[in-house]
Parts: sequence; structure tokens; C-alpha cells
Amino acid sequence: MTAPTRYECRVTHVRAEPIRNAFTYPMHLWLADLDDLPRGRPLGGACFVARDHLGDPSLSIRANVDHFLASRGVSLGGGQVLMLTQPRALGYVFNPLTVYWCHGADGALAAVIAEVCNTHRERHCYLLRTDERGQARVAKGFYVSPFYPVDGSYLMSLPEPSDRLNLAVTLHRAGQRPFVATVRGHVVPGRRGRPWSTAAVMARIRRQGIGLYLRGLPVLPWPAPDSRPDAREGPS
Repeated sequence: MTAPTRYECRVTHVRAEPIRNAFTYPMHLWLADLDDLPRGRPLGGACFVARDHLGDPSLSIRANVDHFLASRGVSLGGGQVLMLTQPRALGYVFNPLTVYWCHGADGALAAVIAEVCNTHRERHCYLLRTDERGQARVAKGFYVSPFYPVDGSYLMSLPEPSDRLNLAVTLHRAGQRPFVATVRGHVVPGRRGRPWSTAAVMARIRRQGIGLYLRGLPVLPWPAPDSRPDAREGPS
């Protein structure tokens, strides 16, 4: 079992084209063992809730992760799953990215799940087989930004956290890298975060989107959920 660990982070988004835009904001993230989530002892008023993540909200997060993996031919045999995310605080949470490091019974890393959530509260999970550097490439299969279509691929760099956190997601399209997001952080003591920080994430993303629109970046029509393969996958 691994006690929840809090990271103080800086998240940076860099959009290279067609309009250059970059911004950085602070965030607190928690690394938690899905078999030892706090129950009845919230993290400074925050808690992990199944409905905020993949799968059936009536089941546990661990059960939903196991079901997702099993549907793709992966069995952990009861091995440890570590989740990096923001917990729900003051009744609210928004996680653009939640990462699950999934270990087999022998302790070796078997798979990584990158769970992406957009501002329309839609969710999509990428199953990754990362290399020794924690990197994997995967085709983009989900609408995230109203300024980019669903094409190209992601290079995800998601090495397992230690006392430092060093994650990156780079969008590749037609030989270019139009968007890069990074998360850099370090472990901080204590079990109390900032309950307002999760709401601030959504506010910052919306503010940046409005700014790009006002600068003339065209907005792509958001497809109806029933017309998209990624939406038909549901919460998994």
C-alpha cells in the first residue's frame, strides 16, 4: 500500500500554431494507491469519487480500471495501481488528465492509462505500453480543444513519479508539433491541498480559450456525442 502523496506542480501549455500562445498555472496533484484510497478521512476536505473517473460510478475506481484493462486483454493479477489526479473538493473537480500506472502481480509496470477529460465533461482513456523512458505514441482519438480536429497523434511521456513529477503530452500533426502540455512538480509534506485549485483549472482553460477566439483563431464545430466514435465508448 502507498499512502497518498501530494505534489505541488506547474502546468504549462504551449500552442505553437496557427497562433502562438503559452501559459503556466499552479496545481496540486495527488498520487494514490487505488487499493488504499482515503475513506472517512478526506484530504483536507477532498476525496476521490468513482463518478469522476472511468467506468461505472456505482463501482470502485479500482474495479473500473480492472474492467477497462480486461476488455483490452490486460490482467494485473491484483497488482498495484497508482492514480495521479486531483480529488473532488467542495463538491467539484475537473481533471484534464488523470494517469494510472498499472502493475502486475510481480510489481512490474504492465500498462499505463491516460484518462483525458474535456470541458464538455466527456472522457476518453488511452491504453499505453510505455518504454523504458515512460514514453508511448498513440493516435489522437478524442475531441479536447475546439481549435484542433481529431487527427494526428500524441507522444505521451509519463514516467512513474518519484519525489519529482515530470510529465509531457505533445500533439504531432503533419510533421509539426502544434501543442505541448507539461506537468512539473515535487512532493510537498502534509495532506492538505488547496480546495479551490481544481475549480481554478477550468476557469483558466476557459479564459485562455476566449482569448484565442478573440485573437481570431477559428473554432471548429463540436460534433454531437452520438456522431463520434470516442463518445460512443462512454466513460471508459
